[in-house]
Amino acid sequence: MGSNENNFIRRLKQKKEDALEFIIDTYLPLIKGTTYKILSPLQNNGIIEECINDVFLTIWNNAKKFNGDATDFKKWIYAIAKFKAIDYYRKNRTKVDLITHNDLNSISEGSAEDELILREDQKELIQLINLLEPVDRDIFIMKFFLGLKTGDIASKLGLTRASIDNRIYRGKKKLYTKAMNLKMGGHAL
Repeated sequence: MGSNENNFIRRLKQKKEDALEFIIDTYLPLIKGTTYKILSPLQNNGIIEECINDVFLTIWNNAKKFNGDATDFKKWIYAIAKFKAIDYYRKNRTKVDLITHNDLNSISEGSAEDELILREDQKELIQLINLLEPVDRDIFIMKFFLGLKTGDIASKLGLTRASIDNRIYRGKKKLYTKAMNLKMGGHAL
């Protein structure tokens, strides 16, 4: 007996390999798209493939915890893929390399002086963000670089939406103060 859309969840919980094969065949585009969207700034296909494999391993290992139908299953694996990719991003990013070289090259309409100024501004912004507390820095990266919604960030970090909003507000104030201090010839610290 093989797995199909009517029995794959039950068979997955019974650790039947054909259920995992069915899930890979059916949901690979969703998982691949989700992980690629989050991990593409790292420009490392090996990390993306590793994350995808880890998502399927997590689905396999946690199948008994899932309760619901095929629609709920799709949402469940999407959440797994998204949060795994965020975890991989956080583990593999460097503090300074938040903006990729391609992002900088895509803005080529201005003069060489304009591009130099833009690069310097982006470099300063990254340095300022790196001065924030680790949780605040992660929130800023997820919100403004990865484009995640406040609710998603809150659930990922185990905080309330209000807490995330407050941290963003306070973080913006800190960044503004530090940026103004730099413009006046002082130090960011």
